[in-house]
Order: sequence, then structure tokens, then C-alpha cells
Amino acid sequence: MDTKELLKKVRKIEIKTRRLSNHIFSGEYHTSFKGRGMTFSEVRQYQYGDDIRAIDWNVTARYNEAHVKVFEEERELTMMLMVDISGSENFGTQNQFKKDIVTEIAATMAFSATQNNDKIGLILFSDQIELYIPPKKGRSHVLRIIRELLELEPKSRKTDLTQALKFLSSTQKKKAIVFLISDFMCQGYDHSLNIAAKKHDITGIRVYDIREESIPNIGMVSMLDAETGKIALIDTASKTVRFNYEKQYNQKLNYFKDSFSKSGSGVVHTRVDQSYVTKLLSYFKSR
Repeated sequence: MDTKELLKKVRKIEIKTRRLSNHIFSGEYHTSFKGRGMTFSEVRQYQYGDDIRAIDWNVTARYNEAHVKVFEEERELTMMLMVDISGSENFGTQNQFKKDIVTEIAATMAFSATQNNDKIGLILFSDQIELYIPPKKGRSHVLRIIRELLELEPKSRKTDLTQALKFLSSTQKKKAIVFLISDFMCQGYDHSLNIAAKKHDITGIRVYDIREESIPNIGMVSMLDAETGKIALIDTASKTVRFNYEKQYNQKLNYFKDSFSKSGSGVVHTRVDQSYVTKLLSYFKSR
């Protein structure tokens, strides 16, 4: 992709997703996620009814008069976008690839966070960490995130959520609002998710295509495994083949649901041919 084409795509995504974040998501995001807690604001004279535990003894001793510390809610947050860019994201049968929807969702959430004056960071992963952008504020920072989502070619096509979650836990020492965007077509990450969820507010956004749920009976077809690059001849007329495919798909889906539920994390399911706007709004309002 040349620079001119890249900038054109970045601008197109910015216009669409910024409009969504400004008029739809900013208010919902603002009320759905609270600050990290209370932060120091000022010291003032003690008043009747104040909690004696709030007394600042150093200031009290200096002025020989009781003073208390005043705290206020800390609204500023850190949002981490964890985005799966493995080979399976380059699949789609409804005019768009999963990757396209994933990019739009990530951009929309980033602009929503910007409206709240929050920091936004990015972790792009496959079965390894492909790129890490530390949290920072501002429009130019968000545009850089969008450019990387559009342009970065992963070194690997496989998926490993465990490595991504371990990286999150090791790099983000303070609580963050985490959106983990993937098709979640893998397993074995529940332990790492449990650890990360104890510190961070995590939401798994599952992006999938309707054709991934089952195989239609269309005879002998060649199928490409997007994560291994292997091509296999599949007899879709076989009931056993179709049954086994659906069984494996549902195992991964149920693993995703169970893992996130047990860890206390939120989930959003959005299909490529459906409105992710509706799904995200519904999720925010339910929090």
C-alpha cells in the first residue's frame, strides 16, 4: 500500500469512526467506565463532620490548626486496545473481512477515549507481540494507531492469546480499560486471562463471519487454513465432516464464553454483516 492510498484509508476510517465516537459512543463510554479511584486535590481547614482519618498531620502541625486532605474522583483512564492480526482475520464472505471490522471498532474506541481525555495504547499480536505502542493522548496518536492497524503485516499468521495477555500484565502496572478484539479461534488462555482480569477491566469483542459457524453442503472443495497456509480437499457432502467442523467451532466459542465469564470480564459478539454499533451500545448500557 503506497503512502497516498494509506492516508486516504486512514482519513476515511477517521471520518466514519470519529463521527460515531463523537455522537454515539463518547457519552456511553464516559458513563460505563469509571476512574481508577480518588486522587488528591487540595488541603483545607478541618470542618465539623470531616473524617478525622483525612487529617493532614504535617500541615496541621505547621499551622497549629487542623487541616484535612480533599480528594476527588480521578476520571482519566488508560485504554489498551489488544488486536488480533493473525491470518484468520483475513476472512470474510459479506463484502468485508473481519480485519476491516476489527480496525473500525478499534478506531471508534480510541476516539471515544480521546473524547474523555484518556490515554490509548495498542498491542497488535498473532502468536507473538507484533507491535506495542505505549499509551498516549491526542488525535495524532490515534491516527498512528489506525495506520498501524491498516498497514502492519504480521510476522506470523498463527494466534496465541496467552502471550498477548502475559505481555499486557507485564507492561501495564496500573489498571486499564482493555478491549481484546479477536475471533477467539484458539484455546488455552484462561489462566492468563484470569491473572490479567484481576488488575484490568477487560472486554472481549468477538468478530466473526456467518460462514465460520458451519460448512454448507457444496461437494468437494479446496479449503485454505489461514493460519497454517495449508490447503486441504474437503468433502462437504459428508455429514461427519460438517458435524466435526461445527463441533470444533462450538468448542472454541464455548471456551471463550466460559473463560471470560469465570474471569469476570465482559463480552461482545458482533458478526461481520451486522452493526457493531448496536452491539457496543447495548453492551455499554448494560454495564
